[in-house]
Amino acid sequence: MTTTSRRQISNWLATGILMVLVQILLGGITRLTGSGLSITEWKPLMGAFPPLNHTEWTHSFEQYQQIAQFKKINSQFTLADYQGLYFWEWLHREWARLMGLIFIVPFFIFLWQGKFNGSLGWQLAGLFLLGAVQGLAGWIMVQSGLNDTDVAVSHIRLAIHFCLALLLLVYLFWMFLKLRADKKPGYATGLFQLLTRLIILLLGLQVIYGAFMAGTHAALYAPTWPDINGAFFISSPGIAGNFLHRITYDPFLIQFIHRLLAYLLSGLFFVFFLYIRRLPAHSPLIRSGNYPLLLFIIQVSLGIACLLNSGTPLFIWLAVIHQLNGILLLLSMGNIFYQSRSRLA
Repeated sequence: MTTTSRRQISNWLATGILMVLVQILLGGITRLTGSGLSITEWKPLMGAFPPLNHTEWTHSFEQYQQIAQFKKINSQFTLADYQGLYFWEWLHREWARLMGLIFIVPFFIFLWQGKFNGSLGWQLAGLFLLGAVQGLAGWIMVQSGLNDTDVAVSHIRLAIHFCLALLLLVYLFWMFLKLRADKKPGYATGLFQLLTRLIILLLGLQVIYGAFMAGTHAALYAPTWPDINGAFFISSPGIAGNFLHRITYDPFLIQFIHRLLAYLLSGLFFVFFLYIRRLPAHSPLIRSGNYPLLLFIIQVSLGIACLLNSGTPLFIWLAVIHQLNGILLLLSMGNIFYQSRSRLA
């Protein structure tokens, strides 16, 4: 592959990375504003157009009035209120359609020009499969809230939808690194590689529990720190069921596990910091290692701020920034993992 082709494809992937980031943030705003159930139909093609006249808006609003979210929470809504709610979900879906075009059109142009060599074309084709699965998971998630009993979508399906979006983002980022990253070895020992993998694994689990936190509004159950409603160990009225059911459905336990994972990661990042400081001065990992350390400190601070501001108007924007910073932290550790693969003990 020529240098020009490599640069063109990597620029295309970089655009995709930014668009997926925006889409994840739009998804977060959609959930936090309660907009996700405002559109009760899934029309991949015709749904690109919002209601264009009063009759169509009235029909859409009448469909929304049939579900539990309207009946139990938003029964006072006027048509104007509904239109404001509708906007974020429509923008979220519209951005997904735009991403599809940005991926598909350049892909076939590059394919026609013969710019993909070896298995690269097949690897990039996997993006379409991930994108299709992600879209389907999004609609399955929305369906879980379109009934007479639930006022929100299933937090389990929300977590799956969010994790699939992250998988797509990480896949894009990994392909980008393969085309553009510095090929110099990271001078990482096997122990450091193990530490990096452990941090990434716990970050992945933390991301899942972050989605559980969002889906169950768990922050509202204990909006205090460093204590948990005056205690340091969880004291939950509990949800009946086995252990697996409780750690995935009990808001108190979900928040406790989310906090516990943050404390475990704090210890691991401290070890990570000590290792980075002992690397040779010429190691590229020194510069790269500073980013996740800084992002983690910001992430913990934002998490505490979210807890203390639960239920306030500021919470929505703190939560969105918290989500964005968490994604950047995960990507920064992915970059460390990529660099440290070339081992030089």
